[in-house]
Amino acid sequence: MEDICNDLDQEQQALDAVVAGLSEDQWLTPTPAAGWDVKDTIVHLVQADMAAHLAVADAGRFAEAKANMATKGFDGVFGTRGSRTGAEVLEWWRAERAGMLAAFRSRGPKDRIPWFGPDMSTLSFATARLMETWSHGLDVADTLGVTIPASDRLRHVAHIGVTTRGWSYVNRGREVPPGDVRVELAAPSGAVWTWGPEGAADKVNGPALDFCLVVTQRRHPQDTAIVTQGPLAEEWMSLAQAFAGPPTLPQADRRR
Repeated sequence: MEDICNDLDQEQQALDAVVAGLSEDQWLTPTPAAGWDVKDTIVHLVQADMAAHLAVADAGRFAEAKANMATKGFDGVFGTRGSRTGAEVLEWWRAERAGMLAAFRSRGPKDRIPWFGPDMSTLSFATARLMETWSHGLDVADTLGVTIPASDRLRHVAHIGVTTRGWSYVNRGREVPPGDVRVELAAPSGAVWTWGPEGAADKVNGPALDFCLVVTQRRHPQDTAIVTQGPLAEEWMSLAQAFAGPPTLPQADRRR
């Protein structure tokens, strides 16, 4: 838990450094996420961090909050941007994410935490928060024309990307095809990360950053250095979705 919390903290700080000096006009810049500007993106992270803090710290109060959402909606329970300036949104996020991290650090890695979908372990929950912070941070960085340097924290994102292969099919009402896919990724540090049996006929190879961009649907596979071998690998990369929620548009429609 200490390791994942430290990595989550560092991922949050990396995004914080990007938005800390923005003008109010820059906070209002539209991002690649339709209908969201930079401020909307950070507010979304704030709301999710608030909900996560509550779920980890007090399951009973989280259940009440979920019930209240039926009449008040998500914004009515976890707050809105309202008239907050960008600087005020940033301070709001700093306070809420600190509370969430403290709650995560107080729990064991295998403790079960309720959520809007199935419950999950604290370790998996913190990993999911890192993935969302990274992917939305990428949207903000793309919008502002800056780069958040890739780090080996991407291993957490890549791991979720691998373990949600089945979900990518089930979420679309499709059968998960039998057979294994070997994944071999080049980490930012130069290490090689692998998943799946060595002898698998189907393989996914390439930079870890590119794999993470694909499974979080920030890039089309053809716009990356990802190489697939075999029909299982190719099909998976065409519909990979590492995050919860309804299935998104086909990859071809998201290509930029």
